[in-house]
Amino acid sequence: MFEAIELGHKVSKEEFAVAEVELRTRLLAVQRELRAAKVPVVILVNGVEGAGKSEVTNRLSKWLDTRGLVTHTFWSETDEERESPGHWRFWKRLPERGQIAVFFGSWYTYPIVERALGRMDDHVFLRAMNRINDLERLLTLDGTLIIKLWFHLSKADQEKRLGRLAQHHNGKKGDGRKPTPWEKAFTKHYDVFAEVSESAIRATDSGASPWHLIESKNRRFRDVTAGRVILAACEARVAETWTGETVHDATPTIQLNEEPSAIPVPQRTILDTVDLGRQLEDDEYRAQLKKYQRRLGAAVWEAWSKGIASVVVFEGWDAGGKGGAIRRVTASMDARLYRVVPIAAPTQEELAHHYLWRFWKHVPRDGYVRIFDRSWYGRVLVERVEGYAKPAEWRRAYRELTHFERQLTEHNVVVTKFWLHLSQEEQLRRFEERQQTAWKLHKITEEDWRNRDKWPAYASAVGDMVARTSTADAPWVIVPGDDKRFARVEVVKTLAKRMEAALAKG
Repeated sequence: MFEAIELGHKVSKEEFAVAEVELRTRLLAVQRELRAAKVPVVILVNGVEGAGKSEVTNRLSKWLDTRGLVTHTFWSETDEERESPGHWRFWKRLPERGQIAVFFGSWYTYPIVERALGRMDDHVFLRAMNRINDLERLLTLDGTLIIKLWFHLSKADQEKRLGRLAQHHNGKKGDGRKPTPWEKAFTKHYDVFAEVSESAIRATDSGASPWHLIESKNRRFRDVTAGRVILAACEARVAETWTGETVHDATPTIQLNEEPSAIPVPQRTILDTVDLGRQLEDDEYRAQLKKYQRRLGAAVWEAWSKGIASVVVFEGWDAGGKGGAIRRVTASMDARLYRVVPIAAPTQEELAHHYLWRFWKHVPRDGYVRIFDRSWYGRVLVERVEGYAKPAEWRRAYRELTHFERQLTEHNVVVTKFWLHLSQEEQLRRFEERQQTAWKLHKITEEDWRNRDKWPAYASAVGDMVARTSTADAPWVIVPGDDKRFARVEVVKTLAKRMEAALAKG
């Protein structure tokens, strides 16, 4: 693969001066059009050490309007990044719609380095490539333009360039920087890194987000070529946007199968199988609640000591008892170890990103607990039923949501999802009680009554959600909620047992 671009291309100073004027002019123009069209752009700067990736990044900052450009470098990891799922650091830095982000280093860096140095086996490496394909697919389907640049130097040229860098450090000329241990390691293991990099490129080269390999022996050729690749991709996206064309999804063969084009609406759902008659008497309720709260509290502290995080999702019908259940859960825990994240309608900033962005922000670091009062499942529930998401968007979301949760569980995060179920009769009773109780009046709104009228549509959506997204590692637990006491104990007991099971695995 790489030998095919080792052709010795050159661009003279005169040619570069002419090309630079045109590139800057057209790049600035297309940047304005991308901003107007609200298209987010991510430029991945990857490649061989010594190929000048930093120089290219600086050049882009010179050519583009920095008011709509942000550059992120991914080199050393912070403690928080090491204690979070691998893609968390990238999700946090995704650009808003209409902005351009340059990622100097990317989600490819870690798996390539780890595989080349023998710290990752083939199976884990392939899984990492699959995760990258999933990530790039969901971003491109959401409208993000991903431009992937790989800057290449031959082994001989890399040795020469780093050798000159060492001479500069010895005082002969240059900026005084010496080759880093990172660069020395790449030079020593050049052939292995090249083989692994080629595997990564082949596994993730798709029609929607293709790789662009750029020969970097001649700096002027490298920079002009990178600029032209970026310009062509951006102009093509602008043309697609204004002509109404959609982004084509050409994913690699190692991707999962597509969602079916149509989802049948069942007459009967899993909710119809729930026994809503389950109850607890007051004395039994108090005894069991105290027992399982004690176990949950101990498990949370032990999980903190072992660096095991937990994500708890609460979904359910209006007046289903989510708030009461959450309070019984948090009463078990030290306030330093958990945070409750209430999910409401997205803000303008959140709407400017992929819908999962606002949830990635709240993923806990190792040892801590995040409790979501409603969650990312709004995409396949309220957004589906109310028409806020197009059918194609909520249909593909099932895979996107399980992809998100797989990344959490692969990082040893304990994921538990509750649907608090109740009968229509009990919901009506609670609604009327809220209307008649002054301190509960704020809990009932016109929207609650309107949602009640759409019960069958929501029940069908819940059935599809559970069927498509309940997995062994991130299961849905449907809790009978007509009796609040039974529901609260069931939630605390389930969480205690799941955390204890995770601790037993080590």
